[in-house]
Amino acid sequence: MNFRQPRMRNGLLLGTAFLAGVIAAPAFGILGHASAEDSSRADTYQMLKVFGEVLEQVRAEYVDPVNDKELIENAINGMLTGLDPHSSYMNAKAFKDMQVQTKGEFGGLGIEVTEEKGLIKVVSPIDDTPAARAGIKPGDIITALDGKTVIGLSLNDAVDRMRGSPNSRIVLTIKRANVDKPLEVPLVRETIQIKVVKYRMEPDDIGYVRLSQFTEQADSGIRAAVKALAKQTASGKLKALILDLRNDPGGLLDQAVAVGSDFIDQGEIVSTRARHAEDSQRWDAKGTDILNGAPLVVLINGGSASASEIVAGALQDHQRAILLGDRSFGKGSVQTVKPLPGNGAMRLTTARYYTPSGRSIQGLGITPDVPVAETREPLPSFGADREADLNGAITNTGGTAPSALPPRTDLPPIAKQIPDKPPEDFPKFDLEKPDTTDFQLTQGLALAKAMVAQKSASAN
Repeated sequence: MNFRQPRMRNGLLLGTAFLAGVIAAPAFGILGHASAEDSSRADTYQMLKVFGEVLEQVRAEYVDPVNDKELIENAINGMLTGLDPHSSYMNAKAFKDMQVQTKGEFGGLGIEVTEEKGLIKVVSPIDDTPAARAGIKPGDIITALDGKTVIGLSLNDAVDRMRGSPNSRIVLTIKRANVDKPLEVPLVRETIQIKVVKYRMEPDDIGYVRLSQFTEQADSGIRAAVKALAKQTASGKLKALILDLRNDPGGLLDQAVAVGSDFIDQGEIVSTRARHAEDSQRWDAKGTDILNGAPLVVLINGGSASASEIVAGALQDHQRAILLGDRSFGKGSVQTVKPLPGNGAMRLTTARYYTPSGRSIQGLGITPDVPVAETREPLPSFGADREADLNGAITNTGGTAPSALPPRTDLPPIAKQIPDKPPEDFPKFDLEKPDTTDFQLTQGLALAKAMVAQKSASAN
């Protein structure tokens, strides 16, 4: 997530230190200072010498000729990906692709992926894209592209191969939990124009808005959707709103702050704490509540991550919304994108973020106020399901305990009556009939109606 503009001061300081280290390395070997700091520096310079030796050996003796640029890029990427699951290097093409994607339009399949143990894991398919229409599911593991294994490919390389010109074909080989045989899924690439906001009117003047990703269009899309829905009511106002953040993998911080500010009049939305205190920041609400205080229900699940969790956490802490669904993913870290020479960039984890109450959701996620499972049976799992399961995930430190949150006193009585999973005879989910086959949504609507009635009773 591109949370902040790059701090060039820090980048220059790091670059200068590295250059000075290379030049001064022989001197430290001769002087042999005994201090811990000098010993650490000597170790660093020794390892740089080892790196140089390895580079020369590979260039001279590897079985096939190698490209120096690729070797260095792979080394840089290895250094960053070894830190945590979200730091990485982007060459010029990958950086450009990222910038295009955050604007909400790119060519390819419409699929959010991450790297896990050398394989490519689906975070979430994007609505109304080839991947979504083909039935790709969160948690699917992509093992091959056009019959060629993804083992040995970087995440950037795998994404690059999945993208391509419109109308070109690709076959994804997928390992799905609880399915014995690999699935081969043929797809036709399209120009992906992400419509991140969808909306419709539900009975009783209750609006439904789904946000699938926090691109540059997120806030404007939410505001336009609420305005359009309000026009469909006799009073010109919604009685309540369902905000669906399920399987929303996140995106831009400024959009998370803006969307949170759409429903919170004042107060903190999110804060970040960095290694250096002067780099820590806080973002407060700006603007007015576009619902004018109407009840708000937010749907979350294990695919709700990052910016989704910032919004959900802020709305929960301010008791502006009631959260319903499953515990969220738990990505509570900040990635800053820092441009590098040669038009590339690095995505570097620079801080942890905290909800208004001071909670760090890193590795923990957001626990809904009303827990409701999607199905009766546990969802199929293959590999890591949440941030805490990822190799190298950073620790949760410095925040207040989730138990420190004051108990909710504003929940309507029906909240205690909502079942935590569908009954045995509940119909199988049908994409064409979500109002009657999406159990979490049906319970969200029941909760919203009860909130409307409770508000009306208290007003009288």
